[in-house]
Amino acid sequence: MAMRTLLFVLLLTTCAGAVRAEIYECTDESGNRRFTNIKAEARGCKQLNVGPVNSVPAPPKPAAKSGTPASFPKVDAQTQQQRDVERRKILEQELANEQKLLEQARKELAEQESIRTGGERNYQRVLDRLEPFQKRVQLHEGNIANLKKELSGLR
Repeated sequence: MAMRTLLFVLLLTTCAGAVRAEIYECTDESGNRRFTNIKAEARGCKQLNVGPVNSVPAPPKPAAKSGTPASFPKVDAQTQQQRDVERRKILEQELANEQKLLEQARKELAEQESIRTGGERNYQRVLDRLEPFQKRVQLHEGNIANLKKELSGLR
């Protein structure tokens, strides 16, 4: 009987979830216990302290949006537009430079791929010699991709 009672209380607490329910334990004259959540039936019963049971963590609270401080410098629209144009010019110039560097790196890699030395009978030595040239090409390709992405995000 005690196990059944305990099981019932556990069932009530898990079903309650995050909702706070008032649960009462009532004992009659013969010592039988019963549980109820109906206040009208719970006269003379002992209220159980069954707090909210929540096994799922609360979602993180969003960061409070703070307004711009009054002392923060503001720029008029024309000045900002001029700065955006200058930024675009700089990024386009960097993109052109990276494209030239990529072209040069590819040319150097092609030259190195065409060379075979007598000491490189093991193909791994060829791969080891070509690796820095391949990395240089990959670096410039990544820089170009990032510059294009940045340029596409401009107003």
